[in-house]
Amino acid sequence: MEWLDVLGRIEAGESRTTEFKRGLGDLSAVGKAICAFANTEGGVVILGVDDSRTGARTIVGVREGAERVQERLTAFLQTGCSAPVSAHGGRHEDPNGWVHWIEVPRQRGFEPLRYDGRVWVRRERSSVEPSPVELQELYNAFGYILTEERSIQAGAPAHIDLQRFRSYLHALGLDTEEEPQPDDEDDLRNRGVLTELGGALHPTLYGILAFGKEPQRYPQTRSFRVECVAYEGDDRASRVLQVADAAGCLDEQVQRAAGWFAGLGRFESYRGLIREDRPLLPPPAIREALVNAVVHRDYAITGSKVLFEVFSRRVDVTSPGALPNHTRVESVRAGAHPRSRNESLANFMLAMGFMEQRGRGWPLMRRIMRKFNGVEPELVHDERSRFVRVGFCLDSPDD
Repeated sequence: MEWLDVLGRIEAGESRTTEFKRGLGDLSAVGKAICAFANTEGGVVILGVDDSRTGARTIVGVREGAERVQERLTAFLQTGCSAPVSAHGGRHEDPNGWVHWIEVPRQRGFEPLRYDGRVWVRRERSSVEPSPVELQELYNAFGYILTEERSIQAGAPAHIDLQRFRSYLHALGLDTEEEPQPDDEDDLRNRGVLTELGGALHPTLYGILAFGKEPQRYPQTRSFRVECVAYEGDDRASRVLQVADAAGCLDEQVQRAAGWFAGLGRFESYRGLIREDRPLLPPPAIREALVNAVVHRDYAITGSKVLFEVFSRRVDVTSPGALPNHTRVESVRAGAHPRSRNESLANFMLAMGFMEQRGRGWPLMRRIMRKFNGVEPELVHDERSRFVRVGFCLDSPDD
């Protein structure tokens, strides 16, 4: 880009592909803009321009020495984001001072760039964090389709809780004390918890969700949790009474979400003078719905959470993604042989005692609810919006 091109950009004003800054400062604002341009359509950051007055764009020059500015920019492009940024820079000495510019093309990599640990995109004249839908589309555009075998590049072997892993092996009936034992990293790699990428070991999504110390710490996994919401009325427009996030590994998510639900209250009924307390819904039915939601959800939908919603007359558990492998609703209701999208996660939950037997989830919930209040659960499969929802009637057994 030549100086005349830069002047044209200054005259046209800030846009989706142009941003002005008076100077470098602490690099935070410049860093967000560079990251956002790289993740979106590319763009140019121009330093030494003041557009703080409405409609006026004035060249003020960068106060910092020209060589020092170039050094700081070069260093930032190499190490300031989650990966080096391919960009072209230039400078021109105007009568008002030095003007510098950084021309950032759209990046092509394994996943979107991050600055300060966060993904940034360009929206009109601003650099912002993407919405969950935008983030999902961004990862898909970069070719990063997240499955349970895919590596989490920001993760390291030290992020795996070895005690949890050994507890899992013990649940499988394996002796973890008898010598000789394999090296920890070899054992983790052989069991799909770690995988090698670019000469380094990283946790897989399965490893993070089953044995991770902080499963939601990574940009791709922040939404992989259960969002619990209790409403006053019958729809989402009603007043919200309680909100909670059930995070952690998959088994912890189920336990925390079920515990939150148990704390909402119980039905009271009387038989003569004797009071009987009964849960809002049978715990085994709720647990089964939550287990199925976290195990079978589509983890390629990176911006969506499992929703556990309690309304005045019903409870809904919604899992992102369509039914896996062309499974039909009729097959699920009949308890047909399951076709799991996430086999390793399903086997983990089975071994840890959160699933009784593969394929029995729906028949089990149906039988429990028939006995509880005579109303079978409802199964909704929306292929277009990509979600599966299990709904339970919340009427009192005495109604």
